[in-house]
Amino acid sequence: RNRTKRIVKIMTRFIIQILVAAMCVMGSEGKTKEWEAAEGFFKDSGRPGRHTNNWAVLVDTSRFWQNYRHAANVLTMYHLVKKLGIPDSNIILMMGDDIPCNVRNAHPATLYNNQNHSVNLYGDDVEVDYRGYEVTVENFLRVMTGRHDPSVPKSKRLGSDEGSNVLVFLSGHGGDEFLKFQDATEITAQDVRDTLWQMWVGMRYHSMLLMIETCQAASMITGLKIPSVVAIGSSRKGENSYSHHNDYELGVHVIDRFTYYTLEAINPLTHASPLTLHTLFTSLSPSLLLSQPYWTSTHPVPLQKLRVTDYFASKATVSRLP
Repeated sequence: RNRTKRIVKIMTRFIIQILVAAMCVMGSEGKTKEWEAAEGFFKDSGRPGRHTNNWAVLVDTSRFWQNYRHAANVLTMYHLVKKLGIPDSNIILMMGDDIPCNVRNAHPATLYNNQNHSVNLYGDDVEVDYRGYEVTVENFLRVMTGRHDPSVPKSKRLGSDEGSNVLVFLSGHGGDEFLKFQDATEITAQDVRDTLWQMWVGMRYHSMLLMIETCQAASMITGLKIPSVVAIGSSRKGENSYSHHNDYELGVHVIDRFTYYTLEAINPLTHASPLTLHTLFTSLSPSLLLSQPYWTSTHPVPLQKLRVTDYFASKATVSRLP
């Protein structure tokens, strides 16, 4: 019986992948009525089953010393999710990794998100999965969709499934409908939409929280219609996203405002904390960020009922012994 269920599941995934490939080829034009009906079915059907596990994909899309704060943003999120129980095996961390050992770092092998240097974010417990020139648009898209070369180790793969709540955090330099990867390539808003759609029909998540901290971040998520996605950007179209404070000893800004105030809200939480996404989002006010955050949701549950820990904390599954 279990073998039959597994075969059905594999065949279902195969059919879905064919449909996704066809959609990518046809684009938004030239769709038949039958295709639009099939697309509507997948969008409206909802994700059956329960939330059973959590994953996080955390990406610093920048390099170079002057972008110190982007690395600090990502490592801040990394320590938040680890503190709430998501293990390294369920975290994909992508960063330039050139800050701690930079010759201009007055405190070698360290990285801080506050000028008081109270917590070294780059301690012995940090596991970077993609570093340096491995941080590319192509590798990010492969992580999200699971389309890897067979030689890629399990530690570099997003092992999410239809029961996974996935947190995705991106920090770097961006503009109108694009986010730069290390000043070499760009990921566009359309790339993001296509990737999330492939993940949805490929049953690679139950629900997703997408957070983007960059200038004009809203342009990356406006009009997002992929099911069961909550997305927030640190600034609206035409706006900059601002840093919080400067470390005069290091000579750089060490954290951005969006991450700083998100940290203030989430750091005190435990698994049982009732803080909702709606409360978190509304606390990130323009007076604090100096920009207007923008959020959107296709999740069937209102943001007032979705807890922050649904995405930032581990989901423990307990099985009874026979």
